[in-house]
Amino acid sequence: MEQSPIRKSSATVADVAKAAGVSKATAARVLGGYGTVSDKVRTLVLETAATLDYRPNELARSMTTGRSGTIGVVVGDIENPFFSSAVRGIADVARMAGYTVILTNSGEDVAAEKAAVTALLAKRVDGLIISAASTLDFEHLQEIQQSGCPLVLLDRALPALDVDTVTTDDREAAQQATEILIRNGHREIAYITACDTADHRMKSLDDLHTASVRHRVEGFIAVCTAAGLPASFDAVRLGANGREKCEALALDLLQSVHRPSAIIASDSLIALEVFKVARHLGLSIPQDLSLIAFHDADWTAVTSPPITVIRQPVYHMGKTVAAHLMERIKGANHPARHVILTTELIERSSIASRLT
Repeated sequence: MEQSPIRKSSATVADVAKAAGVSKATAARVLGGYGTVSDKVRTLVLETAATLDYRPNELARSMTTGRSGTIGVVVGDIENPFFSSAVRGIADVARMAGYTVILTNSGEDVAAEKAAVTALLAKRVDGLIISAASTLDFEHLQEIQQSGCPLVLLDRALPALDVDTVTTDDREAAQQATEILIRNGHREIAYITACDTADHRMKSLDDLHTASVRHRVEGFIAVCTAAGLPASFDAVRLGANGREKCEALALDLLQSVHRPSAIIASDSLIALEVFKVARHLGLSIPQDLSLIAFHDADWTAVTSPPITVIRQPVYHMGKTVAAHLMERIKGANHPARHVILTTELIERSSIASRLT
């Protein structure tokens, strides 16, 4: 009797092995993401599995390997293009390693971050990537480390937590942005961030509990001070978290008697709202207002004028942080690595000279 073809929806490891011409044990190693095989064999097995539409039995794989085949990712703002690009890098590396990403959003709220971590650990993820909401409240992250679950930090370092971390040189980036404005004669410069305090005012750097923001503001204040500018903390505007709050803050700032001649936006979403509010008020960029944004979001290159940005290697950050996590999941026990990637100032047409 003629043998019936394998139904795609019911393909097993044995089916994949037979079709690929390898042993069942070899196919199981490739599909389970454990053990070692040659790149040629791995490619052959994966292509065969895709052709047969092989779908792994996650429960069986978990029982065999002790792993769930998933990693958890907690980011600060899922709508922010910065995190979207980073997550894409994470997902690309995870997929190639045979892992599925479970993504959660903290909204830059520590309580929400703790809840997300609890939920992910309950799902028995094999490792976690977290963009920490606070440099003060991170006991839950210490507990992850102590539990033995691999943890890698994205974008925001916690010096007291000795785990792999991937960031950019935020202080240097902010210094470059501030310096180019000062070289062009600007003396009234505002820095806008989503980071916030209870009274929406910044009295010292200790008020900033997000590591990346604190480093940027440090750079901004340092350059202003060195140039003899009034480097008051009042020049740092807090609370631009969300479209409505950002719009209200931009309106208040751009309608004030002491309107700044230049603004540095801590992310591309803030910059977009500043851009729209400036247009609404009839202000010309850059003649009336110069603008620099952190993160080279797609829109910044196609506006009129195109916006000068601090380009961060965000996709590469995501790939790097995921690669580190994969190594830890596989058992790597070397000392924690703190990778600091460089940024690049991309000069476009949103800065006007105030030199006379």
